[in-house]
Amino acid sequence: MFDLIISWLITYGGWGVAFLMFLENVFPPIPSELVMPFAGYLAADGTLSFSVVVLAGTTGSVAGAYLWYLVGVLLGEQRLHRLIEKYGKWLTLTTSDLDRALLWFQRHGEAAVFFGRMIPWIRTFISIPAGVTGMPVWLFICYTTFGSIIWTMALAAAGFFLKAQFDRVEAWLNPVTNVLLIGLAVVYFWRFFKTTPAE
Repeated sequence: MFDLIISWLITYGGWGVAFLMFLENVFPPIPSELVMPFAGYLAADGTLSFSVVVLAGTTGSVAGAYLWYLVGVLLGEQRLHRLIEKYGKWLTLTTSDLDRALLWFQRHGEAAVFFGRMIPWIRTFISIPAGVTGMPVWLFICYTTFGSIIWTMALAAAGFFLKAQFDRVEAWLNPVTNVLLIGLAVVYFWRFFKTTPAE
């Protein structure tokens, strides 16, 4: 998997970073904790530009977050409840998950959007309550962008400054990456069957 991600990033450059980060925010197939350090690693050896890596990662993150924001705006709380009741198991979401997200957003407001960008899984869905509650789009974009810049820059910097370690442990990265992805798949299916109502 390490070689696959690196090959994708080398082939498509900043566009590849943006696309993978967009996917990670819409539905996390490959977490940003893998994409951005690998992109930072490529920036360290001169294959990519560090500023392009951060800009592309932030752009993909914000675009994915904005998509979920629009879902919240266009559907509203009641229709979201009905959709989650019907199809939520495919995203491993329950109506109680939505209720908790809305309550958390109501308590913390803009801070939930800003800090939510740095928390796995939450960053994917925190945009929904922002849209449902009518948070102004310019404010949502600002907080999402600032939070995303910090997160993507930190992860890319980790890959950039640990380049020497990447060179040493590259042989270990494939199995470790595969184990992480298998773990994510296990968590997904566990949540899928947990949220599937009994017949």
